[in-house]
Amino acid sequence: MAEDQSYPRVKKFFFLFIFILSFSKANSENFKFVKIANLNNPWGSSFLNNDEMIITEKSGLIKIVNIINNQVNDVEHNLNFLEDGQGGLLDILHQENKVWISYTENRGNRKTSTSIALANLDKKNLVFKNIFQANPPINSGYHFGSRLAIKDNYLYASAGERGKGMIAQDASKHPGSIIRIHLDGSIPNDNPKFDGKPDWLPEIYQIGIRNPQGLTVSPFDGKVYMSNHGAKGGDWFGEAKKGENYGWKILGWGGKNYSGLPIGPKWKPGFTKAIKYWVPSIATSAITIYKGEEFNEWNGHALITSLKDQSLRKLKFDDLNKVDEEIVFKGEIGRIRDIQVHPVSGKIYFLNENGLWLMKKS
Repeated sequence: MAEDQSYPRVKKFFFLFIFILSFSKANSENFKFVKIANLNNPWGSSFLNNDEMIITEKSGLIKIVNIINNQVNDVEHNLNFLEDGQGGLLDILHQENKVWISYTENRGNRKTSTSIALANLDKKNLVFKNIFQANPPINSGYHFGSRLAIKDNYLYASAGERGKGMIAQDASKHPGSIIRIHLDGSIPNDNPKFDGKPDWLPEIYQIGIRNPQGLTVSPFDGKVYMSNHGAKGGDWFGEAKKGENYGWKILGWGGKNYSGLPIGPKWKPGFTKAIKYWVPSIATSAITIYKGEEFNEWNGHALITSLKDQSLRKLKFDDLNKVDEEIVFKGEIGRIRDIQVHPVSGKIYFLNENGLWLMKKS
């Protein structure tokens, strides 16, 4: 009888799977997870001080959570939002008694936009004023983005392409781009429109992006990094680069349409190349470049959270020709929406679908 040549290969992959599963379980046992507060579909978070975090719930609530005594208080606000599909209240960011928020603005007739508003910090009632609207408004409940990050006097924001594909290649429209404005909403005079891209809208910094739900500034090299959802595969982590184009929907980043039909090449010259791609998709969400004491061996590494994969992944990417990836844990707290690092202790806080969680060393 002829020997089955596929058996050694199947055996090899079986043991590889068991090794990965065992490594992930052993790794997760090094950490302790503590639920701090029950929440309803939270989306964005930011530290107000060493003891309090401000958090959005997609359905429209803003809450302040005391991470010491676990007390949760509601904050009133005046946002004209619409919870629609993936949209609602999205990211929130605090700095020096100012609060910025990204949200799905109700523009009438079921049309919405990824918008950004600014308020002075008031723990009882936030009175927001719009400083940016992604135009045109679109009737779609898909792909809003939308993370916020501050570098110097600039606010960076990610605007998803609302499920409209090639709109991400049209720099006369905001969806599918990275936005860069001043903290008060005014437009920097060195944005691409004023530096060789006269046809671009003045707020646009980079184009060709699908649904970027992670955005952060590295405390080490000062660069802005982001994560992006692909379609059926093609998630990635990369750098935001002025005046460049990540290629959606000319490129598919290794993924396919949900119908199974191909989209385009993973990458080709003339487009920004990501630092790390995931095929199949892990549904990347929030990211941070770790800096802290609790996990000081991770300083300078990117931490990538995921929804579908329910994992935290760590990337060492100081050598772009050799990016090392480690699955820190998987399946411990479900789908992960956001990540924050405590400004003093370096302990890590996550938002999942039903609450705020603390991760620390066992």
